[in-house]
Amino acid sequence: MGRRVGFGPGTISPFIKWMLIINGGVFLLQYVIRDLTPALGLTPALFFSEFPNLLYQLFTYMFLHSTSSPLHLIFNMFVLWMFGTEIEHTWKSKRFARFYFMCGLSAAALTLAVHSSQQIPVIGASGAIYGLLTAYWLMFPNRLLYIYFLFPVKVKWAIPGMMLLGVLFSGGNTAHMAHLGGALSALVFLKIDWRWFAFGKRLKNLRYKRQTAKLNKRRHEAEDVMKRVDAILDKINAVGIENISKDDREFLEQASSELTRQEDKPRR
Repeated sequence: MGRRVGFGPGTISPFIKWMLIINGGVFLLQYVIRDLTPALGLTPALFFSEFPNLLYQLFTYMFLHSTSSPLHLIFNMFVLWMFGTEIEHTWKSKRFARFYFMCGLSAAALTLAVHSSQQIPVIGASGAIYGLLTAYWLMFPNRLLYIYFLFPVKVKWAIPGMMLLGVLFSGGNTAHMAHLGGALSALVFLKIDWRWFAFGKRLKNLRYKRQTAKLNKRRHEAEDVMKRVDAILDKINAVGIENISKDDREFLEQASSELTRQEDKPRR
């Protein structure tokens, strides 16, 4: 059988489908509600002067795009579909959604840190898009991309080239810090995520060992108590309760009270 030639990553994944719908819907709303962009876009100077009232802008700015040209939206959504679909199918939707929004939030954070006095709102999903491009670059470095549908170039060269061209030939209003923040957060996430997972696993194991040690200690203590109780009861059978020592009598009473208290505890 001949090799199948196709276009695109295949069946659209659930989270990306919703992102396409929501971003497209918000883009149409921007034409209807003119104040939507300044209200929901991330304006660093305003964000800090009104802090913490505008925290929602860290999230909402990702769903806005420039209304001066639909190319801003089209390019971001095309890249999201083209490169994100395979990642979502690999990771499943829940993890991919967390990753997408983490990249977008990281892009906003770096923009705020570098351009804290900026008066122009930052809008667009580009920070999150650069994050997923970085993830695709790390996950599928030897995959071939066909530039202009003609020239095969490996992902490990094509994506850095795309990012470099974006820096060199983009306009003055491009949010480069957002792009960098999204890409860096993806790089950090994919490179050290396994360490955090291993650390969490070690922490759970340590907690389990401590709980097991406590239970074993209590069990041994209970065994020692019951051994002494049995010895005292044997002594009572042999010489009578009136002839046992005061210490033995007090120990027996304490053990009886403790056992009664344990039985009265509600079962979980």
